[in-house]
This record gives sequence, structure tokens and C-alpha cells, in this order.
Amino acid sequence: MLKKSYSKNGESCRVTFKLPAEVNAESARLCGDFNDWDPAAHPMKKLKDGSFSVTVSLPAGRSYRFRYLLDGGRWENDWESDGYVPNQYGGDDSLVMV
Repeated sequence: MLKKSYSKNGESCRVTFKLPAEVNAESARLCGDFNDWDPAAHPMKKLKDGSFSVTVSLPAGRSYRFRYLLDGGRWENDWESDGYVPNQYGGDDSLVMV
């Protein structure tokens, strides 16, 4: 799930990425073209209810590809993202448009 909050001047957007507890994971990382797909760049916080969350500030006016890396080896899309695009590995990446 994505929650967006734009800056007053509209140049950036704080996006909260949230994964439900149903993913059944011990750890989650947000990876995307905004962080060069680096798993160490945006670790997600595990909340008391078992869900995960992280907030990232992104420049507005474009779309970004992203996926979640669960437990260091399982990739998951955000099924409530703004869209999907095919990736070079035969799957899809989630999209966030800001």
C-alpha cells in the first residue's frame, strides 16, 4: 500500500510504502530505481501487527519502479501500487507515480 504526501511547493513527495502482515516475513527491504536497487538502502520497520513500513522522499513529476525483498531472497510486488511494468527478468516491477 502507498500513502503520498506532497511538499508545499510540489517538488517532492514523501511516500510511505507498507506491506501487510500476510507476507509472513521476518525482514523486508524496499528496492527500486530510486536507490539503485540496493537492499541496504531502505530497510523496512516491522510493526507490532507484523506489517512493514518505510517512508521515502522522492522528487515529484515521474514514476519509479520498485519491489520488496523479503527475508533476503523472496521478491514481492506491491499489489496496490500505481501500476506494473515488465522487468528484464521475466516478471513485473511495481510502479509508484509521484
